[in-house]
Order: sequence, then structure tokens, then C-alpha cells
Amino acid sequence: MTRRTTRIDFNVEALEPVILEGPSALSERNLMSPYVWTEPDGRLGIMVRAVPPAGGDRTDTGMIWAGWSDNGIVFQMDDNPALTPGPDALDRGGVEDPTVVRTDDGYIVYYTGVAADHAHGNMLYATGPSPDRLVKQGIALASTKSTGNTKEATIGRTADGHWRLWYEYATGEASRVGLAIGDGPAGPWEEQPTPFLPRKESWDNWHLSTGPMLMTDPGFPVMFYNGATHDARWRIGWVAFDRDCRHVVDRGIEPLITPPPVADRTATDIAFAASVIDRDDAVWLYYSLEDRRLARACIRRS
Repeated sequence: MTRRTTRIDFNVEALEPVILEGPSALSERNLMSPYVWTEPDGRLGIMVRAVPPAGGDRTDTGMIWAGWSDNGIVFQMDDNPALTPGPDALDRGGVEDPTVVRTDDGYIVYYTGVAADHAHGNMLYATGPSPDRLVKQGIALASTKSTGNTKEATIGRTADGHWRLWYEYATGEASRVGLAIGDGPAGPWEEQPTPFLPRKESWDNWHLSTGPMLMTDPGFPVMFYNGATHDARWRIGWVAFDRDCRHVVDRGIEPLITPPPVADRTATDIAFAASVIDRDDAVWLYYSLEDRRLARACIRRS
């Protein structure tokens, strides 16, 4: 049950396309899952999933590219991908959904590894001193028979220093959001109660997926989550928790961001949040549209 102790809302003030400038090997692909973070010197880094376009020779489901920006709109991308599929069977089918954790020692990157059969996935992780020098470390959170295709990591730290991992998983014919607490970046993990569920007769009545956490107020964390109907028409909403992220205290009724209208009902109809930056008295929410292009929303809390 949602416990309402306060009432907030968010207003979208501007929507802008995000531009990646880089090699043709990147520009020829569709773009998804833009994870943006702030460096100590103020630069913005990005990691993004680059997907072969539909109809082409899709030997993989994605590679992960990194780049840098001063304004958060135009990113200069590296010449080569930061993570590529294989050689191990765990991620030979593709690498997807990057999430970056900046540490004193460098970077931890969580990502989805698609198995060689393209039918199974696990949440994997890599570490390194820079995004172009990552070394794969293996499984961060494995899939199970009841928790399939673990992916879409959102990472935080608890007050006592433990790691808090939100993730998407598959169960039956639906996606759900899970939560686990661990001793380190790869666990071991202690599963927590399901943080929130779909709502009947709503835009998020079937699928739920993790989105980025806004921690401007540590006592009132907000997730910009992804929700969808049974036919996978994804929109972006928000849900607020108490300090320990154990109880929902508020949740938006309508979606915060919807994709532009499509004339063809069979067309891809998806807006999917990936990362959030609190900057210059505003919130920058980075997301993908139609599983092929990137955008940024400027949001203010009211």
C-alpha cells in the first residue's frame, strides 16, 4: 500500500535531443540506455548502448560506448566501444544497459550480459581506472528460475555503507522491479520486499522497470521509473520512498514523459528513463525514445 505523508509533483520544462559525435561504427547504430554522470571536474560522462538497426546483420544486441561533454547535450564519443560482447558465453550475445558508479579507485560499470543463445541474461559488472580501460569481472546479480533476465541496475549506498541494488527482472510475462542489499558491488545480496507494483487500470498496469534515483533530499528519494501496459507501451513516471527505500510515500498518477504520438499503432512506442543529474537548480533526466534515439528532459520539483 502507498503511504502518503506528503504531496509533491514534477514539471517538465524542456525536452531536448542528445547528440553523440563519434565514429561511423557508432553513428550507424540505434541508441538506448544513456547513463550520464558528473565527474569531479564538472564534465559529464556518458555510457550508452549502441544497437544494430533492425533489418541489418544483427550479430549482437548491443555494444557499450563512452564519451564526454561540457554541456550535457553534445557528447564527444570515444573511437572504440568501452565494452563489447564476449568472448565468454555469458555476454557473447550482447552487452546492454550500462550503469556507472564512480569510486575513488575508478569506475564500476554494471551492465546486462546477453548469453550466446540470445535467450538469457544476467547482470554483470566491469571495473577499471577509466571507461576505456574496463576489465570484465563476471556476475553481479545472477538470474534464477523465478527472477529471470536481471538487468537495468540502479545503485545506491545505505547509511551503514551497504550497497543497495534496484534491478529489473522477468517473471511470467511481465517485468518487475526488485531490490537487494549487499556487502559489496557483487553482493552477496539479501533480497528485500518488492518495493512497488503495477496499478490496475493505469498506464503502468503490467510492466515495471527500474529507473534512476534522485537523491537531492536523502530523506525523500525519488525514482523516475519505467512502466508499461501489456503491449509494452512504455512511459516514464515517478515514485517517492522513505529514507530507507522500504515504503512508498508518494507516486505520480499520470506519466511524467510520454513518447511523441505515432500514426502507426504497431510502431515502437517507448520512452525509457536511464539516468538523472541534479544540476544548476534543475533536474536533467536522460532517456531513450523508440529504442533508437536519445533525449534530455529538464524537470523541476513543485
